[in-house]
Amino acid sequence: MVQETHSTPLKTESPDGHEQFVRNSQSKQQRASFSLGRAFGCAAEGFWYALRTQRNMKIHLLVLVLVVVLGLLFRIDTPAWLAVVLSCALVIGAECINTALESLVDLVSPEYHILAKRAKDCAAAAVLVCAVGAVVVGLIIFVPAVYALFAGV
Repeated sequence: MVQETHSTPLKTESPDGHEQFVRNSQSKQQRASFSLGRAFGCAAEGFWYALRTQRNMKIHLLVLVLVVVLGLLFRIDTPAWLAVVLSCALVIGAECINTALESLVDLVSPEYHILAKRAKDCAAAAVLVCAVGAVVVGLIIFVPAVYALFAGV
């Protein structure tokens, strides 16, 4: 049986000097204050961390902006927008999960271990699968639109 090492919620200071609250099982059982706003703030911190530290997240967001611009220019219909939004959300979400898993693996396995490598590789593969799926969706939507544009000339 694993025992909790902290009897109260762990409070730490962040690099910018703000107090941070880290939940543990006892704080959850005691229903320690953790507002919905604070939960969204933690999610935003995670997103910005991934954006700041992950090259591929920057690439995914750049492609997202390009796809939105193309969607507006080609005036894609509602079902196409739905496919674009879901594809983009899937890729960005997968990249955030990949970043979280990489951070966790680095924490628990600071030295090289084949299982740590496999975990990171599988998480990266998940992002790749989502990104390839999103590219296929983009091709299905935009290739006919580009073809129609040039065929109509």
